Amino acid sequence: MVELLEKCNVRKAISQDIWAIRWLVLAAFLDPTQLKVEQFWVIELDRKIIACGQLRSFEKAQELGSVVVKKTYRNQGLGTYLTQHLIEERTGTLYLECLGNKLKNFYKRFGFIEVNFETSSPQLPEKFWVTKTLAKWLKLPLFIMILK
Repeated sequence: MVELLEKCNVRKAISQDIWAIRWLVLAAFLDPTQLKVEQFWVIELDRKIIACGQLRSFEKAQELGSVVVKKTYRNQGLGTYLTQHLIEERTGTLYLECLGNKLKNFYKRFGFIEVNFETSSPQLPEKFWVTKTLAKWLKLPLFIMILK
């Protein structure tokens, strides 16, 4: 497992963190809707949030989402550390959506595999069908991945 940077700590988000989380998500051009603070984990340094990620629960699965590291702290293992932490916290099958091959390859390192939508399991949350359809219309390289 990757080590957390010195003086950083990972913790469950609290209600006072929501604006820091929203700004990180918006700065990364991710979907800022459906951000529920109780689903987030954060990494903080000197009491400032520098990374976040969430585990959203659905009826038969969970989604790993909104994994963001503040730009000035990227390429130091924080995204890897947080992703590993969220995987350890999951309670079952874990899905995610990502744009582009770079992110797809990042998540493959953790054991995620791409899901074929035409033959995938019915346990996929409805939201993935909506975003996959939008991505197809907009010709975006969206990948849906699973970790069992």
